[in-house]
Amino acid sequence: MELNLAVLLISTSGVLGRYIALPPEQIILFRAILAVVFIYAFCRYKKFNLKIADRQDIKVVLLCGVFFGIHWVTYFYALKLSSVAIGMLSIYTYPVITSFLEPLVLKTKFQKAHIALAVLVLTGVYFLVPEVSFKNQHFIAVLFGVTSAFFYALRNILMKPKVAKYNGSVLMLYQLVIIVFIMSPLLFKADFTLVKEQLLPIAFLALVTTAIGHTLLLMSFKYFSATTASIMSSVQPIYGILMGVVFLGEFPAWHTIIGGMLILSAVFIEGFRSVKASKKDL
Repeated sequence: MELNLAVLLISTSGVLGRYIALPPEQIILFRAILAVVFIYAFCRYKKFNLKIADRQDIKVVLLCGVFFGIHWVTYFYALKLSSVAIGMLSIYTYPVITSFLEPLVLKTKFQKAHIALAVLVLTGVYFLVPEVSFKNQHFIAVLFGVTSAFFYALRNILMKPKVAKYNGSVLMLYQLVIIVFIMSPLLFKADFTLVKEQLLPIAFLALVTTAIGHTLLLMSFKYFSATTASIMSSVQPIYGILMGVVFLGEFPAWHTIIGGMLILSAVFIEGFRSVKASKKDL
């Protein structure tokens, strides 16, 4: 239930990323600042231990904050340059990217079937862009989306072992603080009059999408592998695209639908494989 609620809440990022009239890096900075306030208040209210004792754990969590920030900025560039559908579907290559990275990072067993799924995903990505050219805005958006997916997958994999040792809200707090620290120089360039006009959707993005949604997703890693959690959240692009249709009037083109079906097919196939494998282990 936590994972599915997390997916629904995180899905709002697509519409908000397109709606908020600020540069992507400024959206992420103010999103992170407000999210730090919300999550810190929650941690104090729940009296969570904010200390991370192990130095190596601190290094990993802070590194994940950098990866998380890159994921957010590149994802929002993908949204700004294209549409909710293309932006969300391109980052949804991350479950298959996760299946390749997880064995390398966590030294788990690699499955040859993932190669076939990767080919299916790459075919889907090809359909997302009408023209493979750096002059094509949608092509650049997909590149941003896939880059975002890579850093999101890497961050999730590295965070999984830490979730067993520390509270998910505390881990999110540390990552958000590092994002704010790195991006704080942007405050000198920000148009605060414009920021004030966009404050409500930014606050929604910080509280609902980030503080609640991403914390719930992180907490779900206690019960699933990073790969399985990413696969189980495969309904996220569908939620996001539907929100784009309802709130922004963005109807995806036929080639985007075909590409999305191929990508999500790979995700669903891997989901069924994971369930089957877990039943065998039982």
